[in-house]
Amino acid sequence: MAAQPVEFAVAVERYLASAPLTDASRRVYRIALTRWAWTLVGEAPPCGADRRGARPPVVLLSALDDPVQAARVEAALAARSPRTRQRELSTLRSAVTWWRAQGWLAAGPLPEPHGTADAPAAPAAPKAEPRPVLTDSQLNTVLGLRATLRDQTLWHLLHDSGGSAEHVLALDIGDLDRPRRRTHVRAAPAAHRRDLPQLHWGEATGRLLSLLLVSRTAGPVFLTERRAPATTPPEDRCPLTGRGRLSYRRAAELFAGATRPLDPSGRGWTLHQL
Repeated sequence: MAAQPVEFAVAVERYLASAPLTDASRRVYRIALTRWAWTLVGEAPPCGADRRGARPPVVLLSALDDPVQAARVEAALAARSPRTRQRELSTLRSAVTWWRAQGWLAAGPLPEPHGTADAPAAPAAPKAEPRPVLTDSQLNTVLGLRATLRDQTLWHLLHDSGGSAEHVLALDIGDLDRPRRRTHVRAAPAAHRRDLPQLHWGEATGRLLSLLLVSRTAGPVFLTERRAPATTPPEDRCPLTGRGRLSYRRAAELFAGATRPLDPSGRGWTLHQL
């Protein structure tokens, strides 16, 4: 058993290293867990532009065994939307459960997933009804929208390949076998992670990829509009432009915004519906 880490941030990294997650999922989990560092010291996490490059406060992992943390966690969760609340509760619960299994925590602020005699499990938020796949007519409209080359390439690749947005956004240029219009078959770097599935795409998507990647030979396929902060890991930054990897949240926001006028509900469609 590994020695008990002192800092919460170190414990987060140990948990993420052990978890069978894709690189994209690991980034999402890191962001969600890091936000709890502010909660554990009684502060609100930074928002908006202040969030970029903000360093979380140093807090001891043992703080999670303090009963007062349960109230702080509950208050923070109560302020979240139902969907965000369930996602962040699940993420924190998974980490706490793993830390307990290592013997690093005695209790932690959350009940076990199935509850205990003295701490009933938190009620699960109702599941949202799955949204239907876009019809051919809707799809043709989406793929004809005026959008950036990056966004149209992403939407075409998601539809053509059937891959998850998480996987597609995690692709690097070196993962692409563009002449054969597919990704290379490669094993995941860690033994506990499953091999990455192979994706295939058509001619139209191949042309878009060629235009998107002109003059670039390495780095993430899909990039943000701005240069990445200095703290961004090298694997998530383009060596030519300095821009960072496009996140799932940002990609989802852009797609919802672009399709909101087309959605009768007014919410905008989701990447999953592609």
